[in-house]
Amino acid sequence: MRNASPTLHRTGARNYSERPLLIYWELTQACALTCRHCRAEASPHRHPFELNTSEGKQLLRQIAGFGDPLPHLILTGGDPLERPDIFELIDEACALGITVSITPSATERLTREMIIRLHNHGIQSMGLSLDGATPKRHDKVRGIPGCFERTMRALRDAEDLGLPVQINTLVAEETADELPAIYNLLTQHRVMRWALFFLIGVGRGQVLREVTPELGEELMRWIYLRSLNAPFAIKTTEAPSYRRVALETARRMGIPGHDIRRSSISQSFGIRDGNGIVFVSHTGAFYPSGFLPLPSGHVRTDNLVDVYRSASLFCNLRDSQQLKGKCGRCEYRVICGGSRARAFAATGDPLESDPLCPYQPGESRRPPLNQIFEASNSWPGRSSQLADE
Repeated sequence: MRNASPTLHRTGARNYSERPLLIYWELTQACALTCRHCRAEASPHRHPFELNTSEGKQLLRQIAGFGDPLPHLILTGGDPLERPDIFELIDEACALGITVSITPSATERLTREMIIRLHNHGIQSMGLSLDGATPKRHDKVRGIPGCFERTMRALRDAEDLGLPVQINTLVAEETADELPAIYNLLTQHRVMRWALFFLIGVGRGQVLREVTPELGEELMRWIYLRSLNAPFAIKTTEAPSYRRVALETARRMGIPGHDIRRSSISQSFGIRDGNGIVFVSHTGAFYPSGFLPLPSGHVRTDNLVDVYRSASLFCNLRDSQQLKGKCGRCEYRVICGGSRARAFAATGDPLESDPLCPYQPGESRRPPLNQIFEASNSWPGRSSQLADE
């Protein structure tokens, strides 16, 4: 255990070296779907060493120990609806003052009645996955016929209830050409946020192909241009080089620096894993994120607050000076930091370079915008709830 001085750690009233913005709790790995890219390698049955109800409540009390402002809790899986105590845990979290969102699977459990019940128990928003604009394209990725129709029905039901929805979309070679059609489909609905998850080769995701660095850059420019006029927020996950691409695109468009600082580009600067994000597995292990499978502590033996604040892995991830390779030399390392999960998947070292990024340090003709934010001592805030995972 040691303390580090993170290069980027403070946003408004929240110090990310003291408390995360988001905590993801993988309630269970049980799920009726067989998604080809599943990080959790979900199975039809619950794991025998899954946290029980009492241990789950112990975890919630640990989360409350972070103090104000409390992290936002996202219940994920597997399919969190496979837990028979799901509402008891939601009620306990709410009683402790913890705000809660959920990312259920689009199975037969996700009925209108279930969504109403989740809403009534205090769920603040819901995440749904959409990897194609048609049943054929989406169901091919999800592995179960009818998944597309259930997803769209759940979206319409949430719209009727006024429950905010984030749509999560996989970005891989198999889905990249479908992104414009998905975007057009989503513009026909009331969506809070579209989150584009750039594939990391973990779990069953190893059977799919990540986009090439060149295609990744092209997609990121397209994403930024769509974000300028989209009727909903657009975010990327495990693609921090999007910040560099968006900044350079904005500059070429002649957007002034002070307008960039107020825009959505700057809402998630800095390394995210272990620095604003923490993941708790179905068996209670603590991880910097769900895509970075390096445990640091366990709810049965450790306290999440202590692990988050002091574990060596978390402290090292918060310090951009620890980065290696071209990420360590890059002038964008403070505002980007690279995907630590992708670096680990590719090299076995979470501090190595992110292979998705083709940028070579020093290529930019103008200095990055670090100085603008550092001079004002006011790094922009990260967007809330589901966006960053």
